[in-house]
Amino acid sequence: MDIRPRLADRAAEKVTDHGGSLVRASAQFPDAPTPWLDLSTGINPHPYPFSPLPASAVERLPEEADIAALTAHAARHYGAPSAANVIAAPGTQLLLPLVASLLAPGPARILGPTYAEHARAAALAGHAVEEVESFDALRGARLAVVVNPNNPDGRLIGRSDLLDLATSMRADGGVLVVDEAFMDVGPQAESLADDLDAGNILVLRSFGKFFGLAGLRLGFALTSTERAQKLSGWLGPWAVAGPALHAGLEALADHGWQSAMRQRLETERLRLDALFHEKGLTIAGGTDLFRFLRHPRAADLFDHLGRSGILVRRFAGRPDCLRIGLPGDDEAFERVRAALQSRDGGGA
Repeated sequence: MDIRPRLADRAAEKVTDHGGSLVRASAQFPDAPTPWLDLSTGINPHPYPFSPLPASAVERLPEEADIAALTAHAARHYGAPSAANVIAAPGTQLLLPLVASLLAPGPARILGPTYAEHARAAALAGHAVEEVESFDALRGARLAVVVNPNNPDGRLIGRSDLLDLATSMRADGGVLVVDEAFMDVGPQAESLADDLDAGNILVLRSFGKFFGLAGLRLGFALTSTERAQKLSGWLGPWAVAGPALHAGLEALADHGWQSAMRQRLETERLRLDALFHEKGLTIAGGTDLFRFLRHPRAADLFDHLGRSGILVRRFAGRPDCLRIGLPGDDEAFERVRAALQSRDGGGA
């Protein structure tokens, strides 16, 4: 069955709702208490405390030396072979259709269910897109996409399996794209950031999620030097704004903060899991930045939390699933506990 017309229509639609819209939440739950507690994203609730912006960050165009320093810091932080393998962009979202356009249109397969924008971006680039639920079904595609750890369920594909897939695709000129947006809180040994010499592997890394600065719009593509040069040419000069450069340079070099934050997020993730378990709700997966819940009454739980002023992420095609971000402090944890306690008397 030719699915290209249908996917082309989907590509013309506006970007999928990914959570985080308190305007929509307020319209849906007009009587909810405020302020809202937004747990609908997988963004660190403890943002990196970068120093005050100098006037030059907004008054002058970014310097090439600052871009070079940023990509060098990113290469060290993510484990890429060199800065020449790293391209900085105003968020990985903008990179998705550019990455898909590195290949002539052909069969593209995305391991799902996962982040919907990969399919939309590949369709925009002219590929015939198919979402598959079996890892082995990715073989034979010209473009294969794996989100690792996966959003929203935290599924993890091992590095050895990904390298084997890349090897099998290389003979036919295929490219493997691995979206490691949440790998900062994942097992670093499973990252493919140091495996770019194979030539047909491209890794995406998000800055804003782990560092809690999504609004700065900063992300990276890690790939062969040839593909990096092509992406750089498409992006043109000054792709990264001065404020993002300023914060990115500081945050990527602050190893002490990074280590302490990973420990803090793990502790808070365990605390959130225990809270849901106490109320008879078992967490099915996720990462240290978000939890994934599968329950037959997930829609009821979404509505109850919404009426309590707590926004979580639901999925139109999977009504039994919810994604829940980490509360940022004791008060936020208490709001979640109280809301769960008031739901059906605290039962499942």
